Amino acid sequence: MQTFFAMGGYAMYVWPAYALFFTVLIADTIAPGVRRRRVLRELRTRLARQSMRQNRPTPAPPSP
Repeated sequence: MQTFFAMGGYAMYVWPAYALFFTVLIADTIAPGVRRRRVLRELRTRLARQSMRQNRPTPAPPSP
């Protein structure tokens, strides 16, 4: 088992490569969910702002 983990003397190159690969793989898996939540939050904010604008009473024109 120790020979396997030593990777024929290349362990200090191989294991960090595996670690980097899995880090990128995890980040690529999580990123779309984070992005989706952010976009939905922005859309909810825009819709709320738009709704507030439409429900605002219009000022009466000044009488001469």
